[in-house]
Amino acid sequence: MSKSTRQMKLGAFLMTPGHHVAAWRFPGAEASEVLNLKFYKKLAQTAERGKFDMLFLADGYSVSEKYAEAVAQTVTVRPEPITLLSALAAVTDHVGLAGTVSTTYNEPYHVARKFASLDHLSSGRAAWNVVTSANPDEALNFNKESHLLHSLRYERAEEFLNVVTGLWDSWEDDAFLFDKENAAFADKNKLHTLHHKGEWFSVKGPLNVARPVQGYPVIIQAGSSEPGKELAARTAEVIFTAWQTLEEAQNFYSDVKGRLAKYGRSPEDLKIMPGVFPIIGRTEEEAKEKKALLEQLIPEEAGISLLSQLISFDLSPYPVDGPLPDLPELDQINGGKTRFTLLKDLAERENLTIRQLYERIAGARGHREILGTPEQIADQLEEWFLSGAADGFNIMPPYLPGGLEEFVDLVVPELQKRGLFRTEYTGTTLRDHLELKRPVHPAAFEDAAVLYSVN
Repeated sequence: MSKSTRQMKLGAFLMTPGHHVAAWRFPGAEASEVLNLKFYKKLAQTAERGKFDMLFLADGYSVSEKYAEAVAQTVTVRPEPITLLSALAAVTDHVGLAGTVSTTYNEPYHVARKFASLDHLSSGRAAWNVVTSANPDEALNFNKESHLLHSLRYERAEEFLNVVTGLWDSWEDDAFLFDKENAAFADKNKLHTLHHKGEWFSVKGPLNVARPVQGYPVIIQAGSSEPGKELAARTAEVIFTAWQTLEEAQNFYSDVKGRLAKYGRSPEDLKIMPGVFPIIGRTEEEAKEKKALLEQLIPEEAGISLLSQLISFDLSPYPVDGPLPDLPELDQINGGKTRFTLLKDLAERENLTIRQLYERIAGARGHREILGTPEQIADQLEEWFLSGAADGFNIMPPYLPGGLEEFVDLVVPELQKRGLFRTEYTGTTLRDHLELKRPVHPAAFEDAAVLYSVN
């Protein structure tokens, strides 16, 4: 295909020791290293060697014990993202550092302070994946008996995000003077107290951290429901999303991009990066053998547990080699509505049994799975990128460290050869990598208004 002047964005989605539910059993996967900083340092430096825009850590706040065997058969521990990303800031220079923090079970002041600190410690490479918690088990770890309804979670999320960005604007960019001679550490006139009082939060402020290097850390969202798309159109700068077909991805891409104008935004202000689960072989046959081995390594209970959690419906009573049972209507689901719909549609479209469906999603978890040689993988990414379906991709290695190393060593050079991906970093911040504007402090607009009225 012809070379493109536009270049794709790449995220390294690090679910350790790999995205496949059986990754920890795969030969070469470093399953015992999931809490070892040296392991994450190697992964981060591999992503940086591949010129990735960012690495990304997902997170959750519970261990589901509903399926006892699955707890014993799957990886249920992981480091807390902000702690780990702060450590990785010290051993990398360019790659962005993105972490998930839920608006459902946190407070805005904590989140604003942590991400502002990470942005300073990394010299402008922080990103916050803003999510609403979908797992009902998490409520029990935060003094609650039940989970907030889906619509209320999004109401809380929108106000939460407004408070956080308001706190990031507590200080103007040039507020700190460090003037020893005149005993002026900061200009008090450039401090802005938030005084927020809303339906969900009452937060006075100001934040006791200077305005982040990037103005705001990059805002990422993953919701693809109707309220999720609307919140993303107003506030997000990157969307992580999951689609199985080119047509679905194109429809989502045009839908969300088409909503930006009413919020005074342009299509370039938001990067859409679908998740992709690549199984790479030096030959197509080798890739198919890897896929078959991964499927053989899935414990049945673990597969049923994973699928049940993704669709928020217990499948354990049903025959594993039978079809999906009659599922609740969408408005009765209080978990992830988009993933529920995606997986239900996939099972119906391809007439899959419960076992076949969990085998299909045990790695990609509803995201797109692609398989083949480096050239074939690049072909599939290029098609979506040039067909109005994606601005880039969140790469989900099946097993680690091998899956990421294969992508960096085999697929990235192919993308670079086609002119689809950078050969060197050209900026210093994550906003530079993603070609996103730095938010202007609101005081600049107020000053402009004053000047205009005087004149």
